[in-house]
Amino acid sequence: MDLTKPDAIQHRINAIVDRVERLKERGLYFYNMPASELRGGARVVFNGREMGMYASYGYLGLLGHPRINEAALRAVEKYGTGTHGVRMLAGTLDLHCELEATIAAFKKTESAVTYSSGYVTNLATVSSLVGRHDYVFCDKLNHASIVDGCLLSGARFIRFRHNDVAHLDELLMKADPDVARLVVVDAVFSMDGDVINLPDLVRVCREHNAWLMVDEAHSLGVLGETGRGIEEHFGLGDVVDIKMGTLSKTIPSVGGYVAGKRDLVQFLKHASRGFIFSAALPPAQAAAAMESFKVILDEPGRVQTLRSNGRLFIDGLKARGFDTMLTETAIVPVLCGADEVAFAMTQMAQKEDIFVLPVVSPAVPEGLARLRATVTAAHEPEDIEQAMDVIERAGKAIGLI
Repeated sequence: MDLTKPDAIQHRINAIVDRVERLKERGLYFYNMPASELRGGARVVFNGREMGMYASYGYLGLLGHPRINEAALRAVEKYGTGTHGVRMLAGTLDLHCELEATIAAFKKTESAVTYSSGYVTNLATVSSLVGRHDYVFCDKLNHASIVDGCLLSGARFIRFRHNDVAHLDELLMKADPDVARLVVVDAVFSMDGDVINLPDLVRVCREHNAWLMVDEAHSLGVLGETGRGIEEHFGLGDVVDIKMGTLSKTIPSVGGYVAGKRDLVQFLKHASRGFIFSAALPPAQAAAAMESFKVILDEPGRVQTLRSNGRLFIDGLKARGFDTMLTETAIVPVLCGADEVAFAMTQMAQKEDIFVLPVVSPAVPEGLARLRATVTAAHEPEDIEQAMDVIERAGKAIGLI
């Protein structure tokens, strides 16, 4: 071995480091920026500058809500800042059980289980339910945590064209009917903002006796009249076998959950490694999450305001000449095409105190770089209009529109 030459691992490290350094040199690196203040969900302070926040996952503007903050403080006063370890041994608090009961009631299921993060939830659930010789079917644009769970499971991993239920139907017909088959999809796709065709998906899964798991990371609090998610959005009742969601987006805490039948939850608590070998949610975070679900139901106007703000943002950007792809939610991609265009758009927007972020390859395919802009219930219509004016000026300056 020639020790004077970097090995394959070092080559991979160098490639990323070099790309980051080149962007920093040109003032085009916008990631991992430390915020010093979060002001009401719609404003943020970076490097002493207050900016309009259009990159938040806090869709209902619950971050900093007094009831949620108070619940977290009470939990710290009662339990302290942590637990004794993993849930299976000494880490379960009555607070965790209350949180899971609250989630089950909100999602109208028999039971629920919580995990330390949304990523771990998908990884642990998929890899526990299917294994070698089984099938797992995955929408082509599913989140990375779903993909990683599919790969970890060791099951035959089959991807179908994005939101193409007819293609999934063809693939299921070819699969061995005598082994387990799991279909996993996002409810709202995190980069595009579009909604899965749940009615047709449910029909096809039932025809082929396949289990259905739906990741509601970006639909909880967003879809449905009361924010309960995609089943409520389509008026279908209890049709999803495995209802997954996060506690770190609409819910201003941390963690993830699966809600469903009691025996499913019992299985996951005793078979999923992400539950068995991960420390319990800290008391403050469990209490904050639990109170958040109650606030959503007590303040239903937030869901309606979010829907109105999302429509204003989408329609306004389209009217200004931008391609917002197929979004119908608060996630609004502003298609830029080349990575360089997305970086330039971000730079111009941030110079005018509108905080948006670029999503570039390899997170999205080359040629589909975009601003991944979001609105929340905390934004005022005039703030959204101002943000759209800034994005329009940037788009015109670089010839995107």
